[in-house]
Amino acid sequence: MDNQNNNALEEELSLKLFVVLTRALESIKKRVEEDIKCLGLNPTEFAVLELIYSKGEQPIQKIGEKVLLASSSITYVVDKLEKKNLLRRKPCPKDRRITYAAITEAGTELMDEVFPKHKQAIREICAGLDIDEKQVMIEQLKKLGYHAQGL
Repeated sequence: MDNQNNNALEEELSLKLFVVLTRALESIKKRVEEDIKCLGLNPTEFAVLELIYSKGEQPIQKIGEKVLLASSSITYVVDKLEKKNLLRRKPCPKDRRITYAAITEAGTELMDEVFPKHKQAIREICAGLDIDEKQVMIEQLKKLGYHAQGL
């Protein structure tokens, strides 16, 4: 009987964790997306631009897996950023099948201006937890994520 109660409690807490985690993520994403829209970009454009700003030029084919975007959407997003003169395409000298996305001077100037503000906005959004709580939460969420991945 005790084991049965334990299982029921575990199931109930697992469901509650899923709901709370989902709602928290939705609230955080909504605030972050509002901040990004104020910058004149959509969240996907910002994610691609931020990746290239932070990590340097990237093969267009690899961007999708790094920003969790379908490969079919990447070309569209890169096209839009190219039209805004924030990114440019750069052929790979060693392999003509590969094209890189590289940030332009205008893209770097934009990110130099907006990225510090964006980081501050995220800091404010996450200010509901102190430093220690954030570190514990990161470790626990990684542990949960790796477990779910392994199933």
